[in-house]
Formats: sequence, structure tokens, C-alpha cells
Amino acid sequence: MLSREDIAFMYLEQLPFEPYPFQEEAIFGWFSSEQGALVCAPTGMGKTLIAEAGIFEAMKTGKKAYYTTPLIALTEQKYHEIQAALERWGYSKHYVGLVTGNRRENPDAPILVVVAEILFNRLLTAQNQANTFHFDDVTTVVMDEFHNFADAERGMVWEFTLNLLPKHIRTLLISATVGNAYEFVAWLRDNVQRRLTLIESFERKVPLTYQWIGDQLLTEQLELMTRGEEESRMTPALVFCFDRNECWNIADQVRGRDLITADRQKNVAQILEQYDWKEGAGPHLKQLLLRGVGIHHAGVLQKYRRIIEDLFQQKLLSICVCTETLAAGINLPARSVVLPSILKGKPGEKKLIESSSAHQIFGRAGRPQYDDHGFVFALAHEDDVKIGRWKAKYDQIPEDTKDPKLREMKKKMKKKAPTRRTTEQYWTEEQFVKLKDMPPGRLASRGIIPWRLLAHIISLDHNIEPIRRIVGRRLMSEKWVKEGQKKLDEMLLTLSNAGFIRLEKKNGNHEKEIKTIAEPESLESKEFDFSFAYPTEHLPKLMKFRGVNPLYGIFLLQHLGFADRAERIQAFESLLELPPSIGPSVRVPKQDVLPNGPLSTERLDSMLLSLGLAVADELVPKTEEEEEDEREKRRHFGGWAEERFYVIPLAEKLRRLFEYEYPMVEVPINPVWAAGEILLEFKGDFNKYVVSRAIQKQEGVIFRHLLRLILLLEEFIEMTPADGSPDEWKADLTGMAETLIMCCTKVDPKSTEETLEHTKEIAIDKVI
Repeated sequence: MLSREDIAFMYLEQLPFEPYPFQEEAIFGWFSSEQGALVCAPTGMGKTLIAEAGIFEAMKTGKKAYYTTPLIALTEQKYHEIQAALERWGYSKHYVGLVTGNRRENPDAPILVVVAEILFNRLLTAQNQANTFHFDDVTTVVMDEFHNFADAERGMVWEFTLNLLPKHIRTLLISATVGNAYEFVAWLRDNVQRRLTLIESFERKVPLTYQWIGDQLLTEQLELMTRGEEESRMTPALVFCFDRNECWNIADQVRGRDLITADRQKNVAQILEQYDWKEGAGPHLKQLLLRGVGIHHAGVLQKYRRIIEDLFQQKLLSICVCTETLAAGINLPARSVVLPSILKGKPGEKKLIESSSAHQIFGRAGRPQYDDHGFVFALAHEDDVKIGRWKAKYDQIPEDTKDPKLREMKKKMKKKAPTRRTTEQYWTEEQFVKLKDMPPGRLASRGIIPWRLLAHIISLDHNIEPIRRIVGRRLMSEKWVKEGQKKLDEMLLTLSNAGFIRLEKKNGNHEKEIKTIAEPESLESKEFDFSFAYPTEHLPKLMKFRGVNPLYGIFLLQHLGFADRAERIQAFESLLELPPSIGPSVRVPKQDVLPNGPLSTERLDSMLLSLGLAVADELVPKTEEEEEDEREKRRHFGGWAEERFYVIPLAEKLRRLFEYEYPMVEVPINPVWAAGEILLEFKGDFNKYVVSRAIQKQEGVIFRHLLRLILLLEEFIEMTPADGSPDEWKADLTGMAETLIMCCTKVDPKSTEETLEHTKEIAIDKVI
């Protein structure tokens, strides 16, 4: 039987090149550790080579391994990289499988590359469902881009995965940005009982040169970077923006510049002829690519992003304008990184980007296989550039000049001096230097315990104390630990109120009638003193939902059986978050365009009125005469009139009723009407819809919205509604899904096919 030391030497011997000293140290550290390692090193230090050592060990011992990442695109990239690694080692690539939120390939393979939520969900189901997922023969779990532990929305996936992993599984955590690595390893040891070896490096194989550009506009800077011979150019370059629309604006600004050689342009043109660019953003994007400019963000269809990635990796594009998502690990090798701004946020509320995000972005510069240096450029605001240029010209004329013409010229220049605008936010070179020198962000626990996890733990152990200990040991301040304990008590009371569990005290007495708690503050006056939570027959229902808060999923099943198709679509769409920038284009139309259905008119409206959750003006639109009367009042009283109410959409009605029934549960609801319009008005014609809404630049967001809706429909198809016919329910949801599938297949067959392969895993990225 091979020892770990034997396997370590075998792995090093098969490498086609000499590893860096840091890589060799990390590889030996992994093989000598009992429970695993945390590897922290800057981008470009070859951490993938270390991760593959864990996969190599699993193959040599005949065991299984998981490789997890936070992003679907990164997961797919790692899938292909690990397939190539296995072939180098003499194995078939079919030993590697892929499971993401919308794609499954070879899911029974011993080496599985998955998004982090997949592993989390499998761990939840492993102990309470027969013949599903088992971890007895899993030896290794690699968690790439592990700094996502600190993500406010999804970080608990990594945290609770570490709590759920069986102790025999060794973990390899990999990150470029951890500001408190020693503290984190100590926390794991003391609170999760997992001892990891820390392997840390602060050096880059390809050093970075940072430069503040205060005298060039972006278009000028990019043109300068493309000049010269191949070796002296500072391209290919990634231009990072924090707004999708800004990506397009910048790309349009630079496409007329001299950014690409004639030979490269010819090669690009030949490649582009292989694809159809007629619809949506295709014509616009094709023209940009022919000028050496790519765009990469969620608003671009995946089929186009694949082409752009391929062109960039072939060094046929000079620049790619992208959002920070690309910095999270997707491998687009660039010589330079350019930041037109270092502020992020809503207009008027922008702040300096976080240090962890900044280091991720900076780390994209410098390709170990090509470059001996990487370059990071931060540009001043264009107003400051113009002010600086004006000042340079103004100062050329001496203040004490005797020349009347020069005095007159200076006077005129002073009148036309450019200034900063009150509507803009600005940044400085000092802020850029501060950002460069700031340490990476610290890992800390974020978010609340997932409902499915709580239900799972209760189903296994009725004693509340173990889960209280888990919450009490989270990596956060004492204040937030107490808040977490309070939130846990609220969640347990909520489950009890809803009939999913029965709470009992230590003496065996239980609360037979726990009334619905209207306000969370009720815990202030009544100490939570229950010790046991016994499942009722309803608790397993919570673990059936993956793509939606399970309490809200069950709530919808109580009502949507009574709804018509349009109402069902509205309810399902409201669960799928869309970026605010696209909000105005997907608003739910007024009732004269989208009339109320039976769920509203025969149930919800009367319930909301009787419970005081809405007033009549929020449920029934005013007539034209009433609207005119109101306008006349406003004119008469100088704009003032009685309080004005707006008619609320179905999703808002459902949210209000849900919050009344579950006052301690927050579910983000986003009333939109995109898939509904595509299904009912445009009969599945995606391109016609995006053109009519003028959202070609955001079509990728809408396309992904439809794919996520398909997966959500698949999840609800298997459920049984409280009202109506189960057969009608299944037929209606199946019909909607089939129409959406045909619609998406016409747009991007590959992405749609990959999505359809997924039926039993999580429905959307944000499962909790």
C-alpha cells in the first residue's frame, strides 16, 4: 500500500517542470498533514498545481474527491483542467465529472468538480436519504477561492460544509487573499475540530508594477499600451468596470482606436465567420471584436462569452472590458490590468473597492508563462485629467507677463477653466496607493444558518444544544454571536408556530399552544428556555426545497394551486433576483395590461383587506375619472393631496401575507415580468422580446433568468399544491418549462442543453 510520502514523490516526479519552492513546500505540507491544509498565496503562484496533488492522491488510493469553486464558469474551467491532468497521469478523462447549478456531466465519476452549493446539499442529504450520496470513500475535498467564506450572502455554504464534512475527509483550502490566516486556522482547530497546516507565501512569481495615470484619458492610455513590438506592448489587458453599462460605454469609446494589428484582425474575422451574429447584441459585439475589443460580463450571452474567452486566450484581442466577476478565478491571462475607476456603488454613494476585491483584480495581471512583469494601471477621473491639462497650459503663461496678448489669453483661459462636477464622485492617487498597500480582507462568518440545515440537524438530533454550540462558535464578534443565538431562537419558534417541530423543555413539558409571534421583540420579554425540538410529520417537506426559502416554497404551495398561469409565473419570477439596472425594463404592467387572476380577486385581496395588510386603493386601480380628480387636487393644492397609494402586484400581495404568517422570516421578493411576457405575449421569441425592450446589452441576464426559472419549475413540478388538481398543476408547469426550453434552445443550444442535464441538484446558485 502506498504511503502519502510515496505518493508525494510520485506526484513531483511526474511534473513536466521544476516546481517553485513554494509549490514544493505546499505539496509536502499537504501530504504530511492529517486533516489538510490552508494554502494562501498571490495569484500566479501556481496554486492549481497544489490542488491537483489532492486529486492525484485520490486516484492513487482508489478513493473519491470533490473540487469545489464558487462560480459556475470557474467550475467548468477547472473541470477541463483536471480532465487534462488525469490524461497526463495516464487515466481517462472520464474519471472526472461536473455538477453545477445548470450542468451535469458524468456525475458518478470518482473525481467531481462542483459549485460549492452542490457539496453542501449532498452533505445535507447524505445522512437522511437512503441510496443518495455517501462520503465513506471520499478522501479529499478541495475548496478553491476559499476567501468566499467571508461572502455576506453565500459564505455560510463554505462554513457549514466544513462543519458537516466527516472527520476522515482531508480538506485543501486555497485562496489568494486571506488577511487573518493564522486566526482562521486556530478557529478551525478550536471550534470545528479540524486541524489544518497553514502554508503561506506573499511573493509573486511575476512581480507587479503599479502606476497611477493622471494625465491620460482611458482611450489614450489603451492606445499607448498597444504600441510597439510584441514584447514591449502592455497588452493583452483587462479593463475592469463595476457597472455592465459602463463596460459597453468604454468598449464603444475605444473601438475606433488603433488597438489591433491587421494580421490579428484577419484571424479574428475568420473565426467570427463561423458563428451567427445576427440577433440581439450580436451585430454590436461582432464589430467590437473586429476592433480587438471584447466584453465579458453577465449581460453577455454565454455563447458569446465562450468565443471571447477563446479569442483572448489566443492573444487575438488587445483588451477585454469586464466586471470584477472575472477576477474571481476565471483564467483569462493578461499582461496588464486597467482600472478606469477605483470606486464602486450606486451613483452618489460610491466607495473605494474592498481590499480583497482589489487584490483579486490586481492579481489578474502578469502571465507566468509569458511575462516577467505584470502591470496595474489606475486612471484619474477624466475631469481631473482635463483640469490637469488645462493647468499645465495655463501655467505656461507667466503671471507677471507684460505681453497684452498673453494676458488676454490667460484671462480667457481662466474663464473657461474646467472644474469638478457636483454630480460626480472622484478618487485620488493616494487612495490607489492605500488600496495597493492594504492587507487582504479577513475571513469571518456571515449570514444566518440555512433553514434546510436547521431542519436537517433537528431531524438527526432533537437536542437543541449542539446547534446552539455551532452558532456560538462561529467566527464573529461576541455581539454578533449573541445576535446569531437570538436569530436561532426565532427560527425555532417559527418552525414550532408553523407546526414543523414540537418544542419541549428539559423537564419534559412542551408548549402545546405557541401562538403566532407577531414581532421578533417578543423574545425580549420571554426567555427561550426549550431544550428539545421534535420533528412533526411536516418537517421533511422543508428539505425538499433547494431553489427557494423552504418556508416560502411551502407557503406558495398553499396558494398557487388556485392561481392561473400568469399569476404562477409572477410568483415564480419574483423569487429570481435580477440586477436593479434592468428593473425598469421588466416592471410588472398595470392591471389593464395584466389583469388580476383568481388568486388575487377571489382570495388574496379579501384576506389582505380583512387583516389590514392593504387598503382598497392598493388593490383596485382608479378609473380615469378618479385619476383626473386626483390630478386636479394636486394642481389645486400646489402638489399636495391625500396620501397616494399605488396598486401592488401579485408578488407583493404574497409577500405581505407571508410576512404576516411568518413575521420573523425575511424572503427577498422582486416583482418582475420578463419570462411572463416572453411566454404569453411573445410566444417564446426571445430576440423579439429583448429588442422590443431595448435590452440587448443585458440579454445574458434575461437568458440566465429563464434558465433559472426552468430549474425552479422543475422543482415545483414534483410538489403537490394545496388547491386544485395535481395533474393540472403538473401539466401547466411542465408546459411552461417546455416553452422556455424551446425558447432558450434557439438562443444558445449548448447552454440550454447543459442546463437540462441538471434535474436533481440545486435549482439556482443562491440556494439559501
